[in-house]
Amino acid sequence: MTTIRRVLSYPALLRPTSDTLLLAVDFLGTLVFAIEGGVAAARGNLDLLGALVLAFVTALGGGIIRDVLIGAIPPNSIRDWRYGAIAFFGAIVAFFMHSLVLEIPASFLTMLDAAGLALFAVAGAEKALNYKIHPFLAILMGGITGVGGGTVRDVLLAQVPTVLRADVYATAALAGAAVVVIGLRLKLPRTPVAICGISVCFLLRMVSVWRHWNLPRLAGH
Repeated sequence: MTTIRRVLSYPALLRPTSDTLLLAVDFLGTLVFAIEGGVAAARGNLDLLGALVLAFVTALGGGIIRDVLIGAIPPNSIRDWRYGAIAFFGAIVAFFMHSLVLEIPASFLTMLDAAGLALFAVAGAEKALNYKIHPFLAILMGGITGVGGGTVRDVLLAQVPTVLRADVYATAALAGAAVVVIGLRLKLPRTPVAICGISVCFLLRMVSVWRHWNLPRLAGH
């Protein structure tokens, strides 16, 4: 009986979570960004350890930064082993299928990145609201969750971060996060709001790439 009580008291295993949707979105975003990190490692000709590290920081870096900022210590991706397992799984898949990975077209990688950005922006904003963060700052936390991991990945690869090169990147993440925050503040159903937030971020990012949209720049630059 004592063993059963201990198992039932362990929240990461059998006890129902209060936000299954948030967890599912977080896991899916982790897998998408982990695969993207593994692809970047393959293109950078890194070894297996490099692929694991790059996938981990790409998938979980933004969430760790968010959790530290909102006071969710230790970060959930450190407390829950499933996040690391998903990140490493994505890295291993990309590493051992590198011959196929290197043939992946740039358009598909852009789509993969946009999907991860949208999933994490929504998950980050929702978690910030769950921690009673002000709505405006919750939107910022959504943006940080979306772009944080990719920024760390680019720095490790000695590249200019995508968020600084692609103008409608962080903007798309903030837009998706804003949809979620506004929708939840209006007491709208959570699932449709999350789907709308993900769709707005993903579509805005993809359309901006297609149409070559950029934010305004100073005259002469």
